[in-house]
Amino acid sequence: MSVDPPLDADAVTDVANLSQEETNARVAGATGILVLGNIGSRVLGLARETVLTYLFGASGAVDAFQVAIVVPKALFDLLIAGHVNSAIVPVLSEVVTKGGRQALWRVVSILFSIATVLLAGLILVLELFAPQVVALVAGGASAATQSLAVDLLRLTSPALMFMGLFAMLSGTLYALHSFVWPAFAGVVFNGSIVAVALLFTPPPTFVFMPPNGGIPSPLLQRPAEGVAVVAIGWLVGALGQMLLQLPGLRGAKIRFTLHWRHPAVRQMVVLYAPVTFSLIMDTLIIRPFSYNLASGTGEGSIAYMNWATTLIQFPQGLVATAISLAILPTLSQQAAALAMIGERAFKDTLGLGLRLTIVLILPSAVGLFVLATPIIDLIFEHGAFTAADTAITGMALRLYLIGLPFAAIDLLLIYAFYARQDTLTPALVGLLSLSVYMVAALVLLPQFGLFSLMIADSLKHVTHASVSAYLLWRRLSGFGAQDLLLTVLKTAVATGIMAAAAALTLPHLARFIGTDGLLSEALLVLVAGGLSVLVYVGMAWLLRIGELRWMGGLIRRKLRGGGEI
Repeated sequence: MSVDPPLDADAVTDVANLSQEETNARVAGATGILVLGNIGSRVLGLARETVLTYLFGASGAVDAFQVAIVVPKALFDLLIAGHVNSAIVPVLSEVVTKGGRQALWRVVSILFSIATVLLAGLILVLELFAPQVVALVAGGASAATQSLAVDLLRLTSPALMFMGLFAMLSGTLYALHSFVWPAFAGVVFNGSIVAVALLFTPPPTFVFMPPNGGIPSPLLQRPAEGVAVVAIGWLVGALGQMLLQLPGLRGAKIRFTLHWRHPAVRQMVVLYAPVTFSLIMDTLIIRPFSYNLASGTGEGSIAYMNWATTLIQFPQGLVATAISLAILPTLSQQAAALAMIGERAFKDTLGLGLRLTIVLILPSAVGLFVLATPIIDLIFEHGAFTAADTAITGMALRLYLIGLPFAAIDLLLIYAFYARQDTLTPALVGLLSLSVYMVAALVLLPQFGLFSLMIADSLKHVTHASVSAYLLWRRLSGFGAQDLLLTVLKTAVATGIMAAAAALTLPHLARFIGTDGLLSEALLVLVAGGLSVLVYVGMAWLLRIGELRWMGGLIRRKLRGGGEI
């Protein structure tokens, strides 16, 4: 099923006349922008958590704040976030490809109107029933923490409106191949929270702890109500990331309208239904299943899982997410113009994304595998986090990393289905892979304990990627002459040599640089990581891995002012 706006011949011709070389350069440029935005967002996200713990520590105030943000976040993820990549971008890309910008503004106006009305209703419910919502989410917390969480939830609930409208705006910009403003939204969001918290949180005061057989000891402490400033920062950040999108939409004609039965809107609902089912399955079944199994394997097991997945998300975000988001609008436009341009352009663009993902994610995964211990030392092994914790987290991370290349490729394949307005197939494949995960975890648990969950997770990604690749290959009658196997072989050789060099030099670097102190740990990671990158790039040059050479050429031309990426 597809959307059929009035055909704009000029808009379709623009897509048809775009050469594959121009398409590839546009995808590469978008990927670079999204990578920069992801780096900034993740660094400031870490700073946000650091500031929160610095100001309030592990206190009831932080618990109350987490409750107050988890509710609007969960509603946003379930009702809106999945729409952007699975429904909004593909459908809006088709609308603008077939009908031009005037048709696009009509559909965006309808989306804005629907989102505004629905989100206003949700916010009103949260404001009125905040005590009941908090009791449902954190019924085991103390009365003081619940009371504070109610007040904070009433502060953070309006952010749901800004988050929803941001999703609509960013999806529109993606459909228009404008990536700068959405890419840096996370920077504005996290940066606003950090700035507001540091500038306006009340200063600490001395309180005296009651004596325990001795003299009362003074302790610096901030009032629990001070965390309201952080909640306000969260609200400001949500508003800021929404407003950041407006410069990219200059000239847009968005109006409030009650014409909600547009075929494009109906198509978005149809596309999102399977995605909603998958999100519900993950939220209500898979996460509780994983946490229950992990909690039965020993104290701290859930924390080990979370620490390992935090590290996994960095290469996943910088490579897989960036490339997939960069390529989705182009794939969607090419799918919408199949009657004029045929399947080859779609296959070539998808092939470019797959090759770029392969040459970047394999060395990232293997490098993180080899350097797992010094990286965990640097980030986590301080205070109560011991060397034993590093060993367990490192093993969990390495087992997760086995599935990372498959997960990265799989995300691109899923977006290829989305671009063709098929969300049902990925959802069904997801059910199969989740079944594999649950069975594998239960079967392996007696022998491998906590690590059975990491092994099962990798098997899940291998299953999903393999089945998705086969089904898409059949759908497209092959992927065309993409030399994917040759790219995999060359990248595997270069990555293997890089891994061997890193493993051999790491012990010597550790003895020479040392591992005591934050500076030594940081220097060890920097030097070992830098050498690994140099070895991989050198081997890629010797093996003539064309994707890296091509990207290097684009960057050189940009730096010399000879053209745009």
